[in-house]
Amino acid sequence: MDAQDSAYRREREKAKKLKKTQWWQNLLARGECHFCGKIFDRTELTMDHLVPVSRGGSSSKGNVVPCCKPCNNEKKYLTPAEMILKNQLGKDVSF
Repeated sequence: MDAQDSAYRREREKAKKLKKTQWWQNLLARGECHFCGKIFDRTELTMDHLVPVSRGGSSSKGNVVPCCKPCNNEKKYLTPAEMILKNQLGKDVSF
Protein backbone atom coordinates (compact mmCIF):
# COMPACT_ATOMS: atom_id res chain seq x y z
CA MET A 1 0.00 0.00 0.00
CA ASP A 2 1.46 3.35 -0.97
CA ALA A 3 1.02 6.73 0.73
CA GLN A 4 -1.76 7.79 -1.65
CA ASP A 5 -3.81 4.68 -0.86
CA SER A 6 -3.27 5.26 2.85
CA ALA A 7 -4.40 8.90 2.61
CA TYR A 8 -7.45 7.87 0.58
CA ARG A 9 -8.46 5.27 3.18
CA ARG A 10 -7.91 7.75 6.00
CA GLU A 11 -10.21 10.31 4.34
CA ARG A 12 -12.89 7.69 3.70
CA GLU A 13 -12.76 6.71 7.38
CA LYS A 14 -13.10 10.37 8.40
CA ALA A 15 -16.14 10.64 6.09
CA LYS A 16 -17.79 7.68 7.82
CA LYS A 17 -17.32 9.37 11.19
CA LEU A 18 -18.57 12.71 9.86
CA LYS A 19 -21.77 11.04 8.60
CA LYS A 20 -22.61 10.14 12.21
CA THR A 21 -22.39 13.71 13.50
CA GLN A 22 -25.37 15.88 14.38
CA TRP A 23 -24.08 18.46 11.91
CA TRP A 24 -24.39 16.02 9.00
CA GLN A 25 -27.74 14.68 10.21
CA ASN A 26 -29.08 18.26 10.28
CA LEU A 27 -27.97 18.79 6.67
CA LEU A 28 -29.68 15.57 5.61
CA ALA A 29 -32.84 16.59 7.45
CA ARG A 30 -33.10 19.66 5.20
CA GLY A 31 -33.18 17.26 2.26
CA GLU A 32 -31.68 19.69 -0.25
CA CYS A 33 -29.12 18.73 -2.88
CA HIS A 34 -26.26 21.22 -2.84
CA PHE A 35 -26.03 21.26 -6.64
CA CYS A 36 -29.54 21.10 -8.11
CA GLY A 37 -31.40 22.51 -5.09
CA LYS A 38 -34.14 19.90 -5.32
CA ILE A 39 -35.58 18.36 -2.18
CA PHE A 40 -35.07 14.65 -1.53
CA ASP A 41 -35.68 12.16 1.22
CA ARG A 42 -32.57 11.91 3.40
CA THR A 43 -32.02 8.35 2.17
CA GLU A 44 -31.63 9.65 -1.39
CA LEU A 45 -28.77 12.01 -0.53
CA THR A 46 -25.09 11.14 -0.51
CA MET A 47 -22.03 12.87 0.91
CA ASP A 48 -20.13 14.59 -1.87
CA HIS A 49 -16.63 16.01 -1.52
CA LEU A 50 -16.44 19.40 -3.25
CA VAL A 51 -12.76 18.74 -3.91
CA PRO A 52 -12.73 14.97 -4.47
CA VAL A 53 -10.60 12.82 -2.18
CA SER A 54 -8.94 11.43 -5.31
CA ARG A 55 -7.70 14.96 -6.02
CA GLY A 56 -6.49 15.76 -2.52
CA GLY A 57 -9.75 16.86 -0.91
CA SER A 58 -10.44 16.21 2.75
CA SER A 59 -13.39 14.76 4.60
CA SER A 60 -14.14 17.92 6.56
CA LYS A 61 -17.15 20.14 7.14
CA GLY A 62 -15.82 22.68 4.68
CA ASN A 63 -15.46 20.15 1.87
CA VAL A 64 -18.54 17.91 2.04
CA VAL A 65 -22.12 18.63 1.04
CA PRO A 66 -25.35 16.65 0.67
CA CYS A 67 -25.88 15.70 -2.94
CA CYS A 68 -28.53 13.70 -4.79
CA LYS A 69 -27.32 10.58 -6.54
CA PRO A 70 -27.88 11.92 -10.09
CA CYS A 71 -25.80 15.04 -9.35
CA ASN A 72 -23.12 12.98 -7.61
CA ASN A 73 -22.91 10.62 -10.58
CA GLU A 74 -22.64 13.57 -12.96
CA LYS A 75 -19.99 15.35 -10.89
CA LYS A 76 -17.75 12.27 -10.47
CA TYR A 77 -14.17 13.47 -9.81
CA LEU A 78 -14.77 17.07 -10.89
CA THR A 79 -14.82 20.17 -8.74
CA PRO A 80 -18.05 22.22 -8.81
CA ALA A 81 -16.42 24.80 -11.12
CA GLU A 82 -15.33 22.07 -13.53
CA MET A 83 -18.82 20.58 -13.45
CA ILE A 84 -20.35 23.94 -14.39
CA LEU A 85 -17.87 24.38 -17.24
CA LYS A 86 -18.51 20.84 -18.45
CA ASN A 87 -22.25 21.50 -18.54
CA GLN A 88 -21.78 24.80 -20.37
CA LEU A 89 -19.19 23.56 -22.86
CA GLY A 90 -20.43 20.01 -23.24
CA LYS A 91 -17.02 18.38 -22.76
CA ASP A 92 -14.69 17.19 -19.99
CA VAL A 93 -12.72 20.10 -18.59
CA SER A 94 -10.83 18.63 -15.62
CA PHE A 95 -7.48 20.23 -14.91
